[in-house]
Amino acid sequence: MAELIVKSHKPDKQGKSLEITPEQAGWDHVGFEVFALKKGEELEKNTEDREVCLVLLSGRADVATNHQSFENIGERMDVFEWIPPYSVYLPPKERYHIQARTDLEVAVCSAPSNGNYEPRLISPYDVGKEKRGTDHLTRHIHNILPEDKPADSLLVVEVLTPQGSWSGFPPHKHDEENLPYESKLEETYYHKIQPESGFAFQRVYTDDRSLDENMIVNHNDAVMVPKGYHPVAAPPGHNVYFLNVMAGPERVWKFQTDPEHEWLLDHYKVY
Repeated sequence: MAELIVKSHKPDKQGKSLEITPEQAGWDHVGFEVFALKKGEELEKNTEDREVCLVLLSGRADVATNHQSFENIGERMDVFEWIPPYSVYLPPKERYHIQARTDLEVAVCSAPSNGNYEPRLISPYDVGKEKRGTDHLTRHIHNILPEDKPADSLLVVEVLTPQGSWSGFPPHKHDEENLPYESKLEETYYHKIQPESGFAFQRVYTDDRSLDENMIVNHNDAVMVPKGYHPVAAPPGHNVYFLNVMAGPERVWKFQTDPEHEWLLDHYKVY
């Protein structure tokens, strides 16, 4: 069985509760961490040779970099309030300091970078909002760092899937360098479930079924998608949130739909 689920754990001395490194995932680009800080706690890190997008999942904080300070940012106290988050984009070789003004959960999304862009705040007003699909394929999108916004590698988006609905369906994949038809992008999913005692389903599979994993995903689980199709289902009574981080050789999101389910595209107006 492929080890695609990464479980959260009790925060360590730094506050880290989850980590996915490229080495751990067996790929080249995406890194992902989650830190849970209590009010007043601090975190200091360096982006090293990577660009980073700090996503404030919940809570408020001060974020200081080598060049700028962003004070008292953050608005929502829970991702299911479903208002766009505050985020901070950071280039390589940037030291940053986070101080939690309230209890804080922050995601650290990273990927290789040539250092072409300056640090900047991504406020909720900078985040594109959209609804995709209809009926049982309805989902709500926050485009935090889409391909039309400056970055070298990272693509960051969060999705809310209402109870009884599916995301990433009909199933699609982006695991081949075949532009302009398909781009090769690694991807992580960081899940939250409402209520927390619930669960979601995620399947990751390839055409030849050499990879075919059907997973029960719990609150604060992460799923690695190295290749293949990767739909998510929210059971009745359970809203499902996930934060997606993607990166690859080219910073563009082009995908192919599973031919067996392609007929659903027009019917549900999915993408």
